[in-house]
Amino acid sequence: MSAEKRLGFAVCGSFCTFTQALEQMERLVAEGYRVTPIMSETAYGTDTKFGPAADFISRIETICQAPIIHTIKDAEPVGPQKLFDILLILPCTGNTLAKLRYGITDTAVTMAAKAHLRNGRPLVIGVSTNDALFTTAENIGGLLTRRNVYFVPFFQDDPQNKPRSMVADFNRISETLKAALSGEQLQPILG
Repeated sequence: MSAEKRLGFAVCGSFCTFTQALEQMERLVAEGYRVTPIMSETAYGTDTKFGPAADFISRIETICQAPIIHTIKDAEPVGPQKLFDILLILPCTGNTLAKLRYGITDTAVTMAAKAHLRNGRPLVIGVSTNDALFTTAENIGGLLTRRNVYFVPFFQDDPQNKPRSMVADFNRISETLKAALSGEQLQPILG
């Protein structure tokens, strides 16, 4: 990367993908992005079988060397202060996809996205939802046509056991960010 880019990295409650998401966060910091972490209130405050919230919070703040934005109030300045060149939501749940499509702003992540998009800057979504090929399909379709909204290429992660589930290709995050910064959408849906 020729110049440091300011990246908002938002994490929603698809807890099973947190480890992969944090690996990508580390990679992006190593690539030279200045990363500001954002977490939905659910992601920030929920202990799960994948680990205690405090452990994820500590790891994220260590990776980014910055405090996590985790309230609507703290996310609101994202727009007026033009904090990011690009915003990534990874993982982005079906719940958050629906809120983004319909303009619902009730979490730190949706507030950051709304505030960021109003500046005409790219928002990149890394899908992780068990109902992508069910009720969430309509919301994905609506967002695919939205200006300044880009998707990390995504695919069915377990067609036999979870036939409606899709997840972003975590190995293509960096490539997707670069394309979005140039106004390009990579092939969003992989076979």
